[in-house]
Amino acid sequence: MKKLKRSARLVEMTQYLLLRPHHLIPLTTFAERYGAAKSSISEDLSIIKEVFEEEGMGDLLTLAGAAGGVKFIPKVGETQAREFIDQLCGMLSDRNRILPGGYLYMSDLLGLPNLMNEAGRLFATVFANQNIDVIMTVETKGIPLAYATGAQLNLPVVLVRRDHQVTEGSAVSINYVSGSHKSLHTMTLSRRALKENSRVLIVDDFMKAGGTIQGMVDLLAEFNATVAGVGVLVESGEVESEQRLLHDYVSLATLTAVDPKVKEIVVQPGNYFSKFDAK
Repeated sequence: MKKLKRSARLVEMTQYLLLRPHHLIPLTTFAERYGAAKSSISEDLSIIKEVFEEEGMGDLLTLAGAAGGVKFIPKVGETQAREFIDQLCGMLSDRNRILPGGYLYMSDLLGLPNLMNEAGRLFATVFANQNIDVIMTVETKGIPLAYATGAQLNLPVVLVRRDHQVTEGSAVSINYVSGSHKSLHTMTLSRRALKENSRVLIVDDFMKAGGTIQGMVDLLAEFNATVAGVGVLVESGEVESEQRLLHDYVSLATLTAVDPKVKEIVVQPGNYFSKFDAK
């Protein structure tokens, strides 16, 4: 039990809530932690709730009853989301990112924790009400984004492997077609990694025609799981709609053109805002 001044208690309670998104915290937890009456804790939470809403940090939900408490739901306001997506598009548009063959170098961005955490907050905002059980991605580049999203939604992350690992135990494997050359690949998921009938949010760093993500969708069918949503950091805008295998997804940025000859990259905001309105 800690005896703190109210100002210090407000700071620590705020930090406690921020570190436990989507987690129901009984009022007794705070009352016992600080040796304060529930009425005082409720007043503190009202102040924190007001700040969260005014600053666009999210919602603080109060659930009444014996099993009730408070739950912090991270959310990003439209203005803040636009600022982040514009920043992301600017970073992706750096001409030095062009690799031989017209590919785009993104690994450095995927290795920036603050950038991935903010992207995870955007996905947590748009998928907050989808009753998701687990986040899924395929190794390896999508892993930082998946964990960032999982942290914001307080959900576990499941990794789909390219090759079966003996340490994973028995697994389900499927073949899928991906890439501009329609190459055949294999992906595998341990039977212990995912419960039957789970609701899954698929997250990936890049999507072209959607072959890899469609492979994950097909793999989930083997577990009788439901796809609760799909979020991608960057989608290719050079793929015609009829060629895309996936149509229901949320993207933060769209790569519309890469010209190695003049070293020009054109990146625009993805469909996040239209999907956010729909949600």
